Amino acid sequence: MENLQPIRVLIIDDSLVSREVLRKGLGGDRRLQVVGVAGDPYEAVEKIETFEPDVLTLDINMPKMDGLTFLTKLMAQLPLPVVVISSSADRVFDAMERGAVDFVAKPAISSPADLKAFLKEVVEKVKVAAMVKTHAPVTTAIPEETTLSVKAVKDIRVIAMGASTGGTDALLKVLKGLPQNVPGIVIVQHMPPVFTRMYAERLDQQCALSVSEAKTGDEIKPGKVLLAPGDQHLKVVKDQQRYVVRCFRGHKVSGHCPSVDVLFESVALTAGEKAMGVLLTGMGSDGARGLLTMRKAGAHTLGQDKESSVVYGMPMVAYNIGAVVRQSPLDRIPSEILRYLSR
Repeated sequence: MENLQPIRVLIIDDSLVSREVLRKGLGGDRRLQVVGVAGDPYEAVEKIETFEPDVLTLDINMPKMDGLTFLTKLMAQLPLPVVVISSSADRVFDAMERGAVDFVAKPAISSPADLKAFLKEVVEKVKVAAMVKTHAPVTTAIPEETTLSVKAVKDIRVIAMGASTGGTDALLKVLKGLPQNVPGIVIVQHMPPVFTRMYAERLDQQCALSVSEAKTGDEIKPGKVLLAPGDQHLKVVKDQQRYVVRCFRGHKVSGHCPSVDVLFESVALTAGEKAMGVLLTGMGSDGARGLLTMRKAGAHTLGQDKESSVVYGMPMVAYNIGAVVRQSPLDRIPSEILRYLSR
């Protein structure tokens, strides 16, 4: 069996209690080695130089230097995989745009089970982050005038998208490249509840499209983007001639709730060839099976390529099983969508 080197982790948090909880929790996993802890960014710089960690966990609200400022400086000078641990949704998304790989929401821990679940999520995301090749954030150029002739649009009624690790930034780039008259879009992004509402609001402010967290009965229509709530599956159903969404709580599917597979399979059943499927960066295989079902039902399917993916997991599995009609770099996906719609 391959003898894997331990993943070296530096914990950055101004709370002594939080540092100790994370140190014990991460140190209890055989694949992880906590090489140091830091109470502020200045101490963190010294520890990074001394211990050369593979991954950082980072609190945002800290003394001496704000965590976001530290992250910006770090990614410009020494890009390292960073997992943000915070309860502030807005600041988490700021961190993701500055180059953080992923985040874990700080929970209100009221039982040993809550603590165990929190630490399990941190451990999993640190392991994923260790596989990411980091670089300074790059601003993707978006065409000043992105247009789509209504007369030329194929009879596509639903565009379904799925993403996980790295998806918050990837989805923003894709949606920014689409015009207001694009067919209705439904999205599953693996994210905790509450954060999905904040993320939808953020997307709505930055895109030409209207974006909101989905609720049962919402109609899928041109220019509208519906994001699955963080603790509910999302299905597309048909109500007479309208396509609408149904949100519901349920068991995890393909390891997740909401699950991309649940969304894609419902779209295949309901919309068939009148749909498009787009699978972006993410760990694991959620969405691959559903995208194949969509393709078999006549839908056009796109997958993000390896080079532009933060984690080439979900789109890789989809490509390998034949679910992807066309694979593209992230910055080409909006134009690929428009090209197919206008064909």
